[in-house]
Amino acid sequence: MSRAPESIALPPAMRASVLRERGVVVLEERPVPAPDADQVLVRIESVGVCGSDVHYYRHGRIGDFVVDAPMILGHESAGTIVAVGADVDPARVGQRVSIEPQRCCRVCKYCKRGEYNLCPRIEFYATPPIDGSFAEYALIQDDFAHAVPDGMSFDAAALLEPLSVGIAAVRKARIGVGDSVLIAGAGPIGAIIAQVARAYGASAVVVTDPVERRRHTAVGLGATEACAPGDAALDGRSFAAFFDATGVTSAVVDGIKRVEAGGAAIIVGMGDDDMLLPVSYITSHEVNVTGIFRYNNTWPTAIELVASGKVDLDALATDHYGLADAEIPLRDKPAPTTLKSMVHPQR
Repeated sequence: MSRAPESIALPPAMRASVLRERGVVVLEERPVPAPDADQVLVRIESVGVCGSDVHYYRHGRIGDFVVDAPMILGHESAGTIVAVGADVDPARVGQRVSIEPQRCCRVCKYCKRGEYNLCPRIEFYATPPIDGSFAEYALIQDDFAHAVPDGMSFDAAALLEPLSVGIAAVRKARIGVGDSVLIAGAGPIGAIIAQVARAYGASAVVVTDPVERRRHTAVGLGATEACAPGDAALDGRSFAAFFDATGVTSAVVDGIKRVEAGGAAIIVGMGDDDMLLPVSYITSHEVNVTGIFRYNNTWPTAIELVASGKVDLDALATDHYGLADAEIPLRDKPAPTTLKSMVHPQR
């Protein structure tokens, strides 16, 4: 039997940072949404700014996904459940949660085999036409609102989303104990992959990045070594797995050529739609080249990695903004010290 929705006192309206058109973000007032029977309403406390948010702001599209109507950006988010739908346990009100920001159909062949990230009817936060979480409140299905420990900060809980990308990438590469790993890019995703690779048993994790400060940060967050792209320290070395977190064609090609026979190259970064890859090397060395499209079934692992101290996400949250200033990290080039900008809708 369905129960009537439970909630705490809520305002009738909320603030939301809305992408009106390419390069234009406006703070608007919108009604606080009411949860469907299988949903919860989350009071959003922290949202990470992703490269996809920046891309939509600056270019109005990513591939076939085109912003042709006003849309709320933001999909790396966490907060507190403040209302539940009729079919959700009312005891969930008050829980601190990390949001897995997608809704799949649950009946297609991809959903049935657990690869729901590939669902052709997927609805993903801040992907046209679905609104995201640069807002004071947001809805998500009950089972995609993952409870987090009280000791986990809201910033870390929000960043379980990019951590999930790292987990999906490392799982694809089938990293094992003692493996060596090369990562191009020491931004937040590169730093996350470095930590996850170590947690999965990699003994050597080498990160390349042109920015010296980021190289130092990567070493502090799990990398065993960091160097500039093309550094002589890489000469003659090969790796069980290569991860690209840059989207730069030259980095992808160079990394693939450093994968040992039978190894894996995982393309995570967003770059050119088309790249010329070293096919003769790929075939002669049987390099398994694949990409990552979001994630599936990663949140329990992500929560455990953070709760156990194997992954540090708080160190990535370097810059902080209130909702009224959400356009700043979208518009401005990040400082060399910036890893992850966080928007706090309640400020």
